[in-house]
Amino acid sequence: MLEHATSETDLDRIVRMFDVANLIVHGFDGIIQRWTAGCEQLYGWSAEEAVGKVVHELLDTRFPVDLDELRAHVRSKGFWSGQVDHRRKDGVRLAIATRWTVLELGDPDTLIVQSNNDVTLMQQVGDELRERQAHLQSILDTVPDAMVVIDDRGIIASFSAAAEKLFGYSAHEAIGRNVSMLMPSPDREAHDGYLDSYIRTGRRRIIGYGRVVVGLRKNGTTFPMELSVGEAVTGGKRIFTGFVRDLTSRHRIEAELRQSQKMEAVGQLTGGLAHDFNNLLAVISGNLEMLEASLVEPGQLSLLREAQSAADDGARLTSQLLAFGRRQALAPKELDVGALLGEFSDLVQRTLGDSVELRTVIPGRRLTAMADKAQLQSALLNLSINARDAMPAGGRLTIEISGVEIDSDYAGMYPAIRPGRYVLISVTDTGTGMTSEVRERAFEPFFTTKPTGSGTGLGLSMVYGFAKQSAGHLQLYSEPGEGTTVRLFLPRADGGKDSHPEKGQTEHATSHGTETILVVEDDARVRRVAVSRLQALGYTVIEATNGIDALKELEAAHDVALLFTDVAMPGMNGDELARKVRERWPQVKILLTSGFSEPHAAEKEIEAGAGWLKKPYTASEMSTHLRLLLDTRHDGGSA
Repeated sequence: MLEHATSETDLDRIVRMFDVANLIVHGFDGIIQRWTAGCEQLYGWSAEEAVGKVVHELLDTRFPVDLDELRAHVRSKGFWSGQVDHRRKDGVRLAIATRWTVLELGDPDTLIVQSNNDVTLMQQVGDELRERQAHLQSILDTVPDAMVVIDDRGIIASFSAAAEKLFGYSAHEAIGRNVSMLMPSPDREAHDGYLDSYIRTGRRRIIGYGRVVVGLRKNGTTFPMELSVGEAVTGGKRIFTGFVRDLTSRHRIEAELRQSQKMEAVGQLTGGLAHDFNNLLAVISGNLEMLEASLVEPGQLSLLREAQSAADDGARLTSQLLAFGRRQALAPKELDVGALLGEFSDLVQRTLGDSVELRTVIPGRRLTAMADKAQLQSALLNLSINARDAMPAGGRLTIEISGVEIDSDYAGMYPAIRPGRYVLISVTDTGTGMTSEVRERAFEPFFTTKPTGSGTGLGLSMVYGFAKQSAGHLQLYSEPGEGTTVRLFLPRADGGKDSHPEKGQTEHATSHGTETILVVEDDARVRRVAVSRLQALGYTVIEATNGIDALKELEAAHDVALLFTDVAMPGMNGDELARKVRERWPQVKILLTSGFSEPHAAEKEIEAGAGWLKKPYTASEMSTHLRLLLDTRHDGGSA
């Protein structure tokens, strides 16, 4: 109706009809011609005060676009609508939803009718709502527990950032699908029945308290999780909010604690039995010696010597049990471990035979440890024999000596070892490796995978007991088909001071950076420490728990400068991941890390330019390796 008004009389009639409305009539020059009673009430100026003024000057209007551009739009389209900011007579700012409509009276009398609605309160409410939503979103993005919201049909309505990391789905992939997608069978098939039963009967299964269940990731792997579910009814609709906590790391720590407690209990038992058995053997051996002097008949002497030989074997057996039970008599003294290995290597080579190549890596500086020399030699010999038996077709055994520093971060991941400086003896073979079941029992006395009669199962348990009694530690890294590394930590006798430091050897200060680094590590504790160290150094960090998730992160067009990945991981290992990354994203630098002493599992990638960082490593060592790679150009020069 406004667009077709033809005279001033018509205009007056229209304004009177809508006098209570907030209408302003002005020309393209902005000069106000009509000002309704609604505008008087809204803005505070009377019609006498407003008419003749320029509207955008009177109201101190703030436009979302340039005013000339807005007028051009109104001329061409005949209207414009949007939100502007006005000032009342008392100075208060108002949010105004406005519509400008052209009123054709014939040039030059073409006018604009401006209808205004105060939406200040609505905007304030909207701003508060958006602020609360942003606050809530910031909480959900930072809270470590995953959050999943579903409706009464089990359809996912909200999926937090932590849930994305935990399950491997993006929020876009998860929202709108049934929550049973996050559950393995048979829970997946039974879930909707549980939910329907609760809605009908009110009988709770998991509502309101934590319950340990099994979750299913996008990559098909399962994991233990604690699920707590809350319920709310709003607008007649029922929603359920589930908070999920990954229990993988906790279960692993609990398993390690149980294993440590079991080993402690078994050690006390075997140590006590061996001590008592030694007393019995002493009586037997002593009586046999006294009988030998009174026997002259050859047949009787043969029987006696056979009994003496059995008693000697029993004594050796009890000695090994005492070593595991940490009750053997030790005579620790300062040992140059490198010199000891140099003297001892010929005996080790003879023990290994011709089919196994022995390689020793001894640093050019003196590393001393407080240890019993004979027991350390026995431990190295036992480890060498185990390695030889794991390489029936031949292979390579590497014994490497190095000085390492265990910091509080590493000790926090492995509570059995204390922070400090150690001499690390790593014994690595290229043999058949161990399954996870064998690794868990490897240090137990009398446990062996060898055929009956081929071993006592006391070799590793004796080395374990020797390490513990020497205030050190023993770690085992092994994967089927990838060989085994046994790492013996002995406390430094010299407090970590090098008597003959290598040329140019200095303590590196931590090097900072701002690049984006993709950390791939399946052990949650190790990944957490690595991520916190990198963030402290200024890097932007993206996390992945496996190779498949790492490739997805790279495909998401993140500006990743370096891939920092563990080698030994389930599914796609670090070597395979590094190869795929090098082929598809050649600009991404690669730093491999592992508890294995030798990187034979990733030799090709290291030859192709990947870096290698052996666990355990300090923050300083990690930062130095990172900068060496990041500051090297692709052509091999320095950046």
